[in-house]
Amino acid sequence: MTSIPKILGILNVTPDSFSDGGRLPDAAAAIEAGIAMHRAGAAMVDVGGESTRPGAAPVPLDEERRRVLPVIEGLVAAGVPVSIDTMKAAVMRAALAAGAAMLNDVSALTADPESAAVAAAASVPVVLMHLRGTPATMQAHARYADPAAEVRAELEARIAAAEAAGIARARLIADPGIGFAKGPEHNLAILRRLEAFQALGLPLMLGASRKSLIPAIAGPAPPDARLPGSLALALRGAEAGVAWLRVHDVPETAQALAVWAACRP
Repeated sequence: MTSIPKILGILNVTPDSFSDGGRLPDAAAAIEAGIAMHRAGAAMVDVGGESTRPGAAPVPLDEERRRVLPVIEGLVAAGVPVSIDTMKAAVMRAALAAGAAMLNDVSALTADPESAAVAAAASVPVVLMHLRGTPATMQAHARYADPAAEVRAELEARIAAAEAAGIARARLIADPGIGFAKGPEHNLAILRRLEAFQALGLPLMLGASRKSLIPAIAGPAPPDARLPGSLALALRGAEAGVAWLRVHDVPETAQALAVWAACRP
């Protein structure tokens, strides 16, 4: 039987995210949106209070906590499983205390020296994403001779570091970081060889929804007009056996996956 990836719904409570910044005016609207995602097929909702788009500046700790905690608390109270998308150990701690059930760190626990210890002390899955530099500087590091091989090797190093910090391998998820410290040609090279990342021996997450790779391939389109390309990338991930798809458009992705799975031999 074909395995269908789980959907991680993207819920940005930020004014400046590349795709949907400022769309949700307050915590109540964000909670309503997260509940709708869960009902539409998201196994979990990923709450983020700091944009990680290229060139993004860091958000002060207190502001990030102010943005995400009421939303996490509201979603957990409504029975929605929640992931926290953050690079800050203090936000991780607060989110876990509020009921978050997964940690998603785009820096793979490198941005904050306390993050690995927080993750080790928790009992939840931890997503390690490939990134060079920081969101503000990462595109200056987009230099590869063999993108798929280099990204995989760098993820292997972060997995080893996480295990050395006391995080059980069974709790780790690997994400190749589409769009992070990568140009369109690097992203395509990784996507063409996505199956090779199964050699990491971990569940994989693919986050390619609405990314700039889509207009780079298919021509100009603003982020909210990239659904067809996002679905194509999601199905590429499903074909490669990823365990998780991190997406903005939950009902559309759930429908595409259901049809894809039904058509598989």
